[in-house]
Amino acid sequence: MQRWPVLLFLVWVCFLFFAGIGLFMSGFLLTRIELASSSSCSDPLVPPPWERQSLPPGSCWAPRRFSKAVLVIIDALPPARLPPFIDVGSNFATYAIQEDNLLAQLVQNGRRVVFMGDDTWEGLFPKKFFRSYFFPSFNVKDLHTVDDGILQHLYPTVDSGEWDVLIAHFLGVDHCGHKHGPHHPEMTKKLTQMNEMLRSLVDHLGNDTLLLVAGDHGMTETGDHGGDSEKEVNAALFVYSKTPLFGTGPPEEPEAVPQVNLVPTVALLLGVPIPYSNIGEVMAELFSGDGDAVSAALQQLSVYHINAKQVDRFLHSYSLVAQDLPAEQLQHLQELFSSAVEEHTRLLAQVQGATLVPPELESRLGSLIGRFQLYLREARAVCTQSWARFHPLRMVGGCTLIAASCLLCYVASELAAASDSCYRSCLLYPLLWGLVVAVLLGLARAFTEEGLDLLIVSSWAAAASQLGFFWHWWSRHPKRARLAGSQPPLASVGLGQRLQAWLGLAFPMGILLFRCGAMFSDSFVVAEARVAPFLLASLVMLLVGKLHWDGRLTAPEGPKQQLLGFSSYRREIWYLLCLVAMLLVCVRLSSFFHQCREEIPQCRPSLFLSPLASLRNTRAKNLFYLLCVALLAGLVYAVRSWLRHYGNLNSSDPLVLFVRWGFPLVVLCIACYWAVASSADDSLGKLQELVQVAVVAFPWAVYGLASVGLLLLLCNPMTVFAKDTRESAGSIVTPYLGVPSSEVDFLHVIPQIYKRMQESQKSHLEQGSCKATVAAYGLGSVYSAALVIALTLLGFLLMLLHSERLSLAFLLLFLEAFMLLHIHTRAKGLAGDAEPFSVPWYAVISWLLAASQFFYSTGHQPIFPAIHWNAAFVGFHLDHSTNLLPAVLVGANTFASHILFAVGCPLLLLWPFVCEIPSSQKRKPKKEPREELQEIEEHMMEMRLRESPEKFSAALLQLGLKYLFVLGTQLLACVCAAMILRRHLMVWKVFAPKFLFESLGFVVSSICLLLGISLVMRVDCAVSTWFSQLQLR
Repeated sequence: MQRWPVLLFLVWVCFLFFAGIGLFMSGFLLTRIELASSSSCSDPLVPPPWERQSLPPGSCWAPRRFSKAVLVIIDALPPARLPPFIDVGSNFATYAIQEDNLLAQLVQNGRRVVFMGDDTWEGLFPKKFFRSYFFPSFNVKDLHTVDDGILQHLYPTVDSGEWDVLIAHFLGVDHCGHKHGPHHPEMTKKLTQMNEMLRSLVDHLGNDTLLLVAGDHGMTETGDHGGDSEKEVNAALFVYSKTPLFGTGPPEEPEAVPQVNLVPTVALLLGVPIPYSNIGEVMAELFSGDGDAVSAALQQLSVYHINAKQVDRFLHSYSLVAQDLPAEQLQHLQELFSSAVEEHTRLLAQVQGATLVPPELESRLGSLIGRFQLYLREARAVCTQSWARFHPLRMVGGCTLIAASCLLCYVASELAAASDSCYRSCLLYPLLWGLVVAVLLGLARAFTEEGLDLLIVSSWAAAASQLGFFWHWWSRHPKRARLAGSQPPLASVGLGQRLQAWLGLAFPMGILLFRCGAMFSDSFVVAEARVAPFLLASLVMLLVGKLHWDGRLTAPEGPKQQLLGFSSYRREIWYLLCLVAMLLVCVRLSSFFHQCREEIPQCRPSLFLSPLASLRNTRAKNLFYLLCVALLAGLVYAVRSWLRHYGNLNSSDPLVLFVRWGFPLVVLCIACYWAVASSADDSLGKLQELVQVAVVAFPWAVYGLASVGLLLLLCNPMTVFAKDTRESAGSIVTPYLGVPSSEVDFLHVIPQIYKRMQESQKSHLEQGSCKATVAAYGLGSVYSAALVIALTLLGFLLMLLHSERLSLAFLLLFLEAFMLLHIHTRAKGLAGDAEPFSVPWYAVISWLLAASQFFYSTGHQPIFPAIHWNAAFVGFHLDHSTNLLPAVLVGANTFASHILFAVGCPLLLLWPFVCEIPSSQKRKPKKEPREELQEIEEHMMEMRLRESPEKFSAALLQLGLKYLFVLGTQLLACVCAAMILRRHLMVWKVFAPKFLFESLGFVVSSICLLLGISLVMRVDCAVSTWFSQLQLR
């Protein structure tokens, strides 16, 4: 077998797709140019409207109203009865913010900023705090560490007076929503705690202190956030001071206050400059003062004037370095600003000259304030609409790379089927082309002293290697055509057979193209959880219909043939139909494990998604627990029974011993973890400490056992038991010892001797010498056994990362995959496929449709609020020291079905050989026992693959390319939809998240596909070594 060329070819194809994805992302994800400028007190924005009066000490641009401020952020605080503000964006980055911001202005102007709470602020604003108390924030299961830490320092810090601005970021409410939901009793406790905190905090505040209480976002009915539904982007805002905020009574509450409006408001209230890049609007009601209506209006007008002048300066500076703001709209904004400033100048002159009576003055002041408001709001609207800075050239380039990669996969898969070793020459030239282009670009960048953009270099190298492949393929096209024409079987294919072959390809490709075309519909993407199972069931039913149309389901003609073959043939048909029926049942049952999107308001999420700890009924909790453990044990029993049936549990190798004893131990650890995790909140005292230790220890035991099992599988994947015997000359098989004790012994645990060894042994027999015969148990399923063991271990790990009741969904996943493999095998046998080394397209497409189906049936959706963040803390009590490990755990949880189906993809090639129908089952005249055993030896199951190592290599390559083609076609549809509909109303709500999840799913699937094929090659290497050692005996 040519192992390295196949792997390198597939790795190269994956690189082509990765380059296309990266290039498209760099042009699709929105960016905004950051300005390095910052505001300062000396900026000559406007003279104060009060005639040449100097500002009070500690004030910039406007007299400060408060000397101190306390900002309390209660994460995920819902709006309730308080005025909400709209969360216009979320920042999950941990890089330091370099652009001018409110904290930088406070520090720059000598204010002492004290922070306590969420440690994310440490990465965003390093070295900005006078004093800080950071607490780990990523563990969403921890409701109290951050809040209790803040309460420990909050009141002493406030009483000390050694601060000017104090920020306290509480996380308990948010974590409680993630863990229990918004209606759980724990949420009531948390909100009560926050209420008591605010009540006590108010008593500690001075008269010159401003208190702001805000939530950074809301939450859905399930306690999640990250989307743009009203419940997620609306949060509470409460402003309080012991000094009256409003001179003439509280103003009318606005419908919503954009979050960006807090920045200029707090800055001017505290007497510091507004940050340079601010586009928010001051909340002018807080600047009314304690005078009459005219005085209040003049104060509001002054801050609006300052705010408008600052926004105009920013727009002017930004338009000089970027071209993404439309010139027409900038001109319109400039006209609005100029007219408002002119009116402001005239009005101030008339106020100074006392030429206006109060009623007229109040009216003109209100009109001018409205004009400034209009300018500020239109400026913000222009910026938010225009900062969708797409890069069309990169988007088109990425889309082209992905499309060319899909075409390359299809062409290369056909080449692999036509020639056994073409992929070696087809790989060499493209790699050389790509390497030359990468070197040339690198040298050009080096000589021009420009920064080396690895993404651009990789993209050009990928494009050059693709051109090299297609050039090489096209130059070989006439030769390939002559070779194809010289083959009599292909030349003699009639029109009817060609039409039948095209129809066989049209059905699965039609399903695939329909799914890809529907990606352009937001309604389809929203409802894909129901459409994917329907497409899978439709494809299977079309397969059965095609077999019937081709006459493969009818009994053979002729009375004698019908008498001899009717019962066997009819049994095959009914077996296939039973498999299809069971598959449809699995598809239907999988719909019970669904997550909801907020676009479907009538949808209710499945009860199986919540952990057992959320159940209040103890009896129901216990019943579900016993059911989950029983199903987990049933999975282990089924896997061990399958391995035992094919003779892969007879040896005493470490891997076989691990399957015998390690699998039950893993199940025991998972069951113990589920038990302690479901009752962790009910334990008290010292028992609570013991439970906390167990919640960490049992997952680590599972991680350790699974790692040991995978390591044993990698080191020695052979599950074959070889038995040497001595016998007299004249026999080339194990002596016949009578009727076998079981069908297993008769069919599968038989002496399976490789033909080369048989020839060698026969030559020894001709010389009259004694020979050693080998009874090889499990050799016929050695490849599949390794994959089944690997999939079981991965299944254990992935089930551990999900809630307990989702183990039912994983059981359906394994059962449905088993049904698909048997349907594929039976359909291939009934169709009389003359290409045993080729996996048909319908099998690959149905396999990937099942992967998409179980992405949804394990409680996921292609939206950020549906991510199971709890998976990052399975086996971890405290916060992580790095983001890599939690990212891996959350990614494994999210793409569990992609991982399992990609690693198990080689089974599509191996399973028909494993399920090879032995000739002994067919009705034939009775033969001597020695002749029967010799005939049975001819059915070597997976050892047939080793008869043609070049075809085996080409078959693995063709299967991998077909898998990548289907994945790439789906990805291409999402990329095109995101690019074409980038100005669509639902782009950031539907199409962009779908593209991101599809891209990540492609990366995970392609890597796992390489791992699955690598495992098959590792087994093949071990089998070769085993045969070599056997021949030396």
